[in-house]
This record gives sequence, structure tokens and C-alpha cells, in this order.
Amino acid sequence: MRSRVAIVDHSSVNTAIEQALDFLGTLSDLFRDRHVAIKPNETWASPEDTSACTQAETVRAVIKIVKSFNPYKITVTGGSGGGETDQIFEYLGIDKVLREEKVEFFDHNRGPFEKVHLRYCSTKEVVINPHIFSYDTIVSLAQHKVHKLAEVTLSMKNIAMSFPAADYYGHPRYKYKYADEVFFNDLHGFIAGMCHRFPIHLGIVTGHPAMIGTGPIGGKTFESNLVLASKDFVALDSIGAAILNRWDVAHIKKAQQIGMGNADLEKIDIVGVAFSDAVRIFNSRAEAFNT
Repeated sequence: MRSRVAIVDHSSVNTAIEQALDFLGTLSDLFRDRHVAIKPNETWASPEDTSACTQAETVRAVIKIVKSFNPYKITVTGGSGGGETDQIFEYLGIDKVLREEKVEFFDHNRGPFEKVHLRYCSTKEVVINPHIFSYDTIVSLAQHKVHKLAEVTLSMKNIAMSFPAADYYGHPRYKYKYADEVFFNDLHGFIAGMCHRFPIHLGIVTGHPAMIGTGPIGGKTFESNLVLASKDFVALDSIGAAILNRWDVAHIKKAQQIGMGNADLEKIDIVGVAFSDAVRIFNSRAEAFNT
């Protein structure tokens, strides 16, 4: 079975997201009369530096598209790994967007806590806020970034390393006494296992901004103007990783092996910007911004 990934190049992130989602065909089955959770990347920010995170206008663009399908409810859900989520949202201006759009915010770092079982990884259980189970549709709204441990931080990692409740594990989570055995001894397996337990229904990856060098924080950021989207989050991350010149990323390959999606580039139909053109655009803009 083939998968479809849309790639759009446009200076307006609003237009790019609209066009990318149009390429995917009908989305009413994901949104209409459903509780839709939008999960941006909110790893860490400060008043001086918001470059590692999803920008406020990106969140607004996705909210408006989801609203057009008359969902039962929209929640923007967050769980910062490097700070307090509500403060990060304030730095980013996402809190203002939520007030203006009359959309609920939920911090899944907070309690109550519940242990859930995982398959396909060495970690057999993880602690989360059970409110996550109320979401009918999960939209992973991620940034196009490299990651020094996971190789890339795209739609899968955006969910997998945020849903574990930081008020239980600690801020940041790597300070948890047993962090190595829970998260990092089998990091790629953990990411795949989490996405199996909490599947992504729609993945969106934006280059507003993108990050190369050493991510997910403190790398070299630039505006690639590229937006990628797919209903197959494994295919999406496979293409996103390849544009970053990261091949055979272990958690993407494992996700394919356990049947969550398609990581084989030869079986992925790319619509919009051709893959070779996307690589050229990405690299030329990265060079232009960082010289």
C-alpha cells in the first residue's frame, strides 16, 4: 500500500499548510464531530529565543483549518520538556492565539497520573495524564529539526517524548532517577513504542523555522519555507529525515516494522514539490541563512 506525503514551498506558513493539507484529500473523517488535539513543539523557549518551537501563527493556521470541519472540540495540548508549558506558550504567543480562537489548552505534564503499558520497546510502562485518551484525533504539529540523540525530531518524537508527564518524571525529564532505563537506553524503541500506543492521525512538519547543526535546542535556525504533511506519520518522518540527510533513522524504521506506516521512499508518493527540489531548496536556504 502506498503512502502520500505533501511538500509545499511558500513564504506564508498559513498558505503552505493550507496547500499541503489540500493535497491529502478529504480530512473530514479526522475532524468532523471529533475531539481534535493539536500538539505543537514546545520543547523550550525564553523571551529572547523562541526558535526551537512551533510559532504562534503556525498554531493559529492549523486551528482555523480544523475549525472549518466543525469538530466537536479542539484542544491544543502541550508538555514542555525543558520548562513549564504555560510559560513556554506565553513566550511563544500561543496563549494569545488560544484566547482569540477560543480553544482549550491542556498541559499533559500535570497530574493526575496513570501508568499505561507499552509494546515493542524495552520500557514496559510509562506515566501519562489519562486526559490524553479523550482525544479522538491527534495532530502532531512539529518542527523540521535535527536531534543529537534521536537524529531527528519530527512528528513521532514530538508526541513520544512529550506525552510522558514531566510533573512525574521531572523538568527536564532526563533528571528522573531512572531516566536512562525508561527513555534513553532504548530511545528509538521508546519513540516507536509510544507512537504505537498513541498513534498520530495527521502529521505536519514546518520549516518555520527549521533547525540544523545540533538540535533540538541551540542549533542553527532558518526559514526553509517548506511544509510537509501526511496521514501516514511514518512516511512523513521518513521524507522529513531524508531532507535533513538523515537516512535509516532507527525509530522510523522500527515504526514501519511493527506496521504503523511506510518508511520506504520508493513506496511513498510525494505531491507538490518534488523530493529532489525540496532537498535543494532546504540546503540552499540553510546555507544562505547561516553564512
